[in-house]
Amino acid sequence: MDTATIETAMAELFLPTHRADPYTPARRLREAGPVHRTPLGLHLLTRYADCAAVLQSTAWSHADEAGQLHPSISPEEAAEELPTSFLWMDPPDHTRLRTLVSKAFTPRTVARLRPRIEQLCAELVDAALERGEFDLIDLMAYPLPLTIVCELIGVPAADHRVVQKWSQDLARGFDPDVLMTPEAHAARSTASREFMRYFRDLIDYRRERPREDLLSALAAVEDRGDVLTELELLTTCVTTLVAGHETTVNLVGSGLLTLMRQPAEFERLRQHPEYVPSAVEELLRFEPPVQMTTRSATAPMTLAGHEFAPGDGVVVLINSGNRDPAVFTDPDRLDVARYHDRTSPPPRHLAFSLGIHYCLGAPLALTEMEVLLHELLRRVGTMEPLTAEPRYKPNLIVRGLAELPVRFTARS
Repeated sequence: MDTATIETAMAELFLPTHRADPYTPARRLREAGPVHRTPLGLHLLTRYADCAAVLQSTAWSHADEAGQLHPSISPEEAAEELPTSFLWMDPPDHTRLRTLVSKAFTPRTVARLRPRIEQLCAELVDAALERGEFDLIDLMAYPLPLTIVCELIGVPAADHRVVQKWSQDLARGFDPDVLMTPEAHAARSTASREFMRYFRDLIDYRRERPREDLLSALAAVEDRGDVLTELELLTTCVTTLVAGHETTVNLVGSGLLTLMRQPAEFERLRQHPEYVPSAVEELLRFEPPVQMTTRSATAPMTLAGHEFAPGDGVVVLINSGNRDPAVFTDPDRLDVARYHDRTSPPPRHLAFSLGIHYCLGAPLALTEMEVLLHELLRRVGTMEPLTAEPRYKPNLIVRGLAELPVRFTARS
């Protein structure tokens, strides 16, 4: 493949005008080679084996993502707009902060949340069937994970809409600066300041009136002063809330759109509801909510025949690795039973990352989507999009639909 064709594919992958299908340019880049240098100086990794190797290795650091994607921001601006999160730390700080939050997302804890998730999914399907035609993102994709994670953290119901808006602005802000408008920059800065102010006030309130929620537990740890500073407490709260629902919103939206576009697979699920856990994993492989992530070499490294010096950055193309034909049979076909055979499953998809940065909220996201699918299969007869070209958010990294007008009918 010639240089011009590679540059065209790279532009299509990154530009907001091509959010509906990032997989075609990703495939062209993968077929052209395992590594491609971007105008930002970062190197794209296109093949599953290389993506997985980097994600699993602690020799590739995640601590400089802000510097790689936001080189124009000064350290002072970064401290205000991009508060340091354990998502972008290396051990030992990553381990220390992640451990404090992890108990809220264990499979055992999520199992205790399942009745509440089932109740909420039933209420959302009630509302959907009552309306018939509605925006799936607004009525279903956001309320499900946002409500659950807010209740888990301790954010009052009256504040859900405002933290949703701040979360959207921060998720947009994960993208490289060159892809963001001045308005998006300003919104990110405002959202960061408002989030920090909000959680500072809420934590003060919880200290006086503690409850059985994550916020009260983290405030108690911070009060002991041994493992958590105030800044770490605030950024951990913001990170947990944003990461705890934004990606699942995109899983619900993109996943249900995919099933609506492939009704035979949805009917296959109806005939075999035992495939639902597999279907959720397959939707994550097929439409990963996080499309890519970055790492930087901490030592001289060789990968796919390329030499990397310390500090060199790579972009792990999750959307490409998840559809690598060297790993997944017929990768561009949705197969809801792909992960059903537990005795010989395909390799793990990259949607939740791998290694020490494996998604902390994976058990919760899987449960939310599984419960919702079961409720839809049981109660909804038909689901159809009302537009052939739904509108996507401009986001590159955390990709998802901005709106999805649909029509649901009840199952007879």
